[in-house]
Amino acid sequence: MNRQDIFISRKNVSLQQITEDTMINQDTICAIATAQGGAIGTIRVSGTKAIEITDKIFTPTHKNKKLTEQPAYTISFGHIKNDNEIIDEVLVSVFRAPHSYTGEDSTEIMCHGSSYILQQVMQLLIQQGCRTALPGEYTQRAFLNGKMDLSQAEAVADLIASSSAATHRLAMNQMRGGFSKELSDLRTQLLNFTSMIELELDFSEEDVQFANREDLRNLADQIEHVISRLANSFNVGNAIKNGIPVAIIGETNAGKSTLLNVLLNEEKAIVSDIHGTTRDVIEDTVSINGITFRFIDTAGIRETHDTIETLGIERTFKKIEQADIILWMVDSTDARMQIEMLSPKILPLCKNKKLTLLFNKAEYIHENLKSELTRLAKQLNIEYIFISAKNRDNISELENHLTKTASLPQISQNDVIVTNIRHYEALTHALDSIHRVQNGLQTNLSGDFISQDLRECIFHLSDIVGEVTNDQVLGNIFKNFCIGK
Repeated sequence: MNRQDIFISRKNVSLQQITEDTMINQDTICAIATAQGGAIGTIRVSGTKAIEITDKIFTPTHKNKKLTEQPAYTISFGHIKNDNEIIDEVLVSVFRAPHSYTGEDSTEIMCHGSSYILQQVMQLLIQQGCRTALPGEYTQRAFLNGKMDLSQAEAVADLIASSSAATHRLAMNQMRGGFSKELSDLRTQLLNFTSMIELELDFSEEDVQFANREDLRNLADQIEHVISRLANSFNVGNAIKNGIPVAIIGETNAGKSTLLNVLLNEEKAIVSDIHGTTRDVIEDTVSINGITFRFIDTAGIRETHDTIETLGIERTFKKIEQADIILWMVDSTDARMQIEMLSPKILPLCKNKKLTLLFNKAEYIHENLKSELTRLAKQLNIEYIFISAKNRDNISELENHLTKTASLPQISQNDVIVTNIRHYEALTHALDSIHRVQNGLQTNLSGDFISQDLRECIFHLSDIVGEVTNDQVLGNIFKNFCIGK
């Protein structure tokens, strides 16, 4: 099967088809939308009968104030009752289609955060005809009802999961449609030229040219530049989203686990004077100056006949390859010997890595030795910091150094940075397609082949925002959402 057959065989599924295949029918759904244990709990109800069903279990304080008669964006005070038994005093918000999160009639019941109360209200709603919402079903309905595109829907999950200022800014920008707008502009331009080329094909016997080839070349170059920029931003976006990997390496008892505990501000790793205490890789993340770092505590590097410890050391070398930043910890009291012994093993693995020497236990050495170690680090052309992990000396300096070493650009809410692997894959395919367009124009390829490559590029760009997709993709995206969102 050739490339053209493969492309044609792809099934473009319209929004209507997605609705028919995946739906999420017109059931009215309900779910607890807040984490349990707080003072206030919220239950979200959405669907054609959301207001009607909520009205059946709600008794307003003021008579003649039925929810079904209330205008949108109003809040009513009253009680949730099971027959004559009062479950709780509540506030009920009313939203009417299409001006709600899901685009459907919706209510939000705000009650006390007791798990018993929340479950009682949920049971009453289910008895009146609701069903429990699936994970991500509210956002999926918002997508299917045209309230947001697929990339914006995915940003909702990223926003919920954001743990630093940088990840929050990226998620907010994507949710506001910054990414979608840039893609929409590209698609519009591509569609215009595709239409002109296909018009030429309809008049092939007339030997006319509706699409100026030079203009198309300029457009292809422009689009290639934009798609390349977006695809290349994934490395930065991935680092911001998942954390910059930082490997803490060195000999046994150099203080690696102590440093990890200090940076995380918790007793994550076991610390002891016994050599080889850390035998496996320990990882955790922490936000420093608004940037997420993923610290990796590794097994101490030494000669050993212990099988398990040897496996741990092998994993240490693998983590060095995977990390962007390497913190090489040495015991200052025995630094020269450790550096001379480990340099042949460590330095070759740290090429193109950001390596920093940490002279730990600096409180135990005199100034002459400190000067000697400074000269040694400069000879090796390695950045260095004297610290005391046990006493937390110079830890702030180390944190500032990590922030500087990360070299992440300042991200504003207007910057378009790709953080989603699905988007990156689609952009990569779109880039391949536009490269074929450029090559086709350069070799004066027939218009029908150029048109095919343009359409394939459009397909991949459309896939990102969900204009062409299938129920399997949708299922994979929304299954990871939390219930109530």
